[in-house]
Amino acid sequence: MSAVANPAQALHKPTQAKSKYRPEIDGLRAFAVVAVIINHFNKDLLPSGYLGVDIFFVISGYVITSSLADRKSKNFLDFLTGFYERRIKRLVPALVVFVLITGVLMCLFIPEPGSALTTGIASLFGLSNLDLFKKSTDYFAQSTELNPFTHTWSLGVEEQFYLVFPLLIWFSGFGRQAKNGARNLFLWSGGLTIASLIGFIYLYEVNQPAAYFLMPLRFWEMAAGCLIFIGFQKRARIEQALEQVPPLLVVTGMVGVMFLPVSAAVPGTIGVVVLSAILIACLKKGTTAYQFFTLEKVVYVGLISYSLYLWHWGVLSISRWTIGVHWWSVPMQVILIFILASSSYAFIEKPLRSFAPQKISSHWIIFAGLAALIGSATGLAATKTVRVSGWNLSNFLYVSANPDAKLSTLVLSNGIKKRQVTTALPWKHKANGIGASSLAKCHFSRPVSDADFVSCLKHSSTQNGSVRTPRIYIFGDSHAANYAFAIRKAFPDRTAMITTGFGCGYMSADDARKLNNANMNCSDYVLKVDRFVAKIRKGDVVVVGNDWGKKSSKRNSILQESAIRKLAKISTDREAYFVLLDDVPPLGDPLISLRRWYRPFPRPSISMRDVNKELSGLDAIGKRLTKDFQGAMYLSLRSGLCSAKHCSVTLGGSVTYLDDGHLTVEASEKLAFTVKHKLAYFLKP
Repeated sequence: MSAVANPAQALHKPTQAKSKYRPEIDGLRAFAVVAVIINHFNKDLLPSGYLGVDIFFVISGYVITSSLADRKSKNFLDFLTGFYERRIKRLVPALVVFVLITGVLMCLFIPEPGSALTTGIASLFGLSNLDLFKKSTDYFAQSTELNPFTHTWSLGVEEQFYLVFPLLIWFSGFGRQAKNGARNLFLWSGGLTIASLIGFIYLYEVNQPAAYFLMPLRFWEMAAGCLIFIGFQKRARIEQALEQVPPLLVVTGMVGVMFLPVSAAVPGTIGVVVLSAILIACLKKGTTAYQFFTLEKVVYVGLISYSLYLWHWGVLSISRWTIGVHWWSVPMQVILIFILASSSYAFIEKPLRSFAPQKISSHWIIFAGLAALIGSATGLAATKTVRVSGWNLSNFLYVSANPDAKLSTLVLSNGIKKRQVTTALPWKHKANGIGASSLAKCHFSRPVSDADFVSCLKHSSTQNGSVRTPRIYIFGDSHAANYAFAIRKAFPDRTAMITTGFGCGYMSADDARKLNNANMNCSDYVLKVDRFVAKIRKGDVVVVGNDWGKKSSKRNSILQESAIRKLAKISTDREAYFVLLDDVPPLGDPLISLRRWYRPFPRPSISMRDVNKELSGLDAIGKRLTKDFQGAMYLSLRSGLCSAKHCSVTLGGSVTYLDDGHLTVEASEKLAFTVKHKLAYFLKP
């Protein structure tokens, strides 16, 4: 979002002679940032409004190329220092202030801010996209909506682009005004654009986080702005052709793309990038669109768009931790965002961007910028490591009126203070002393080997004389593990074994191929499950559980039902039993569902009617499965997590959820009686 680089020299002087400033570009920035903010307030209003960020990418490529055209430099070093001096003056001051203030605020209201603070530190150095990419492969990472620095991923993408693009500018000859410089830059950028676009399209299907967060796969969007600038400036026929396109029609197309569902992300992204590039070229004086985009107030919103982008997400994220985002709170939050952005622009961005003392060289400005970044990062890191009276500073700042409230009564023996709220899954820790380590060991975030299956699905040591005790095997993703403690407690003599796939689980072959990535080869996992089940013995029990929520790739599809039925047939043909688990109701992060003095309106509970509607497809599959296969059962346990009418993260005074889709160990074990009662008739000798 740093695409707002190189804003207007003067708001009221857009027609200065020889000025490269185009006020309509700031108007386009206003359009982009408003779309993003609307989407972040309520995704239902503008489902693909997030594509405003992609508009900024195109603008960034165009503006950077424009700013470097005909700029004379003594040598390569002079070219680079001048470029990075301008970037630092434009980006660093507002970013540092935002990160520091937001970092302190989040420590007040977030009981475990460490992960978000890491993202904030990374954002200072243009690395937050890599931090978020890494966390995107963590199935149990905190929701991105609750991380006040999530939106800085786009800054990371652009700042990494700024490391590469100046090299293309200079060595192509464009930055040295060489004879064929523009042609070379066009060809080089064009080739890289094609490669980047192909990579984006391919990886979005097989590794969406990589396509979303990584700069090489976003390069084509910023390069599109570069290409349109060169084509527009150096080829009269291209300019004349694009000027014939009605800009209002292009704007209408961009708005239409933003109403596409999120499932159309790839064509939506390509569409908005192409339309943005065309609009930049055809937005000329005399058109209705030009008149709108150059309105004084619209241009002003574009001028402060960088600060608007920085602060809007911080305000929304902190709001979600405190009062929430409601229809009645939106006006106040919008006003606060605008005040913060206007102040940032007036007192930080504008003065420091225009700060150009003749006696201070570019090297010193770059050094000062780096010092500010390092100092800010050190301050944030201190909140994670500095201890006050035995507490981390972040815990000391936390203002909860009830700091002893924990999401789980489980006290880990790994040095975590009893008064510290823990959001980590207990079964991911090996020190909890209740057998959870085996679940952690067998929840794979890497390709599963044959040796893994042997180790995790080993023979039971429990025997009844010479009679082998039937075993229980659990397959799926972490939502299968949700019920593992209940099954183990209900049938301790059968030693339930488990192997689960990281975000993958048991699914159709087609769905598995779409999820194959470096962390988990889903296709191979499914194949190994099939092979294993084909060798189980009479009386054994095969249990399958998956995430069936709205956003899950395993959701209630015909292909998924076919895969489940195939495994049920393999199991029952061998006189074993097959159990399909239902899913836990999706209730959001439990931390923001607990009432606090600063959170008077916690996230409300969900009615059982809505929960049943959400999982109706799964219920239908389970009903057909039970009817068609003798020895197959659909085990619905959600009623054990909810009251008769509502579901919430608390039940009987205890918190039952660790995050949006995972139960505490205690909540799972409370289901043991129900599990034993419902499965008893299955487990006959």
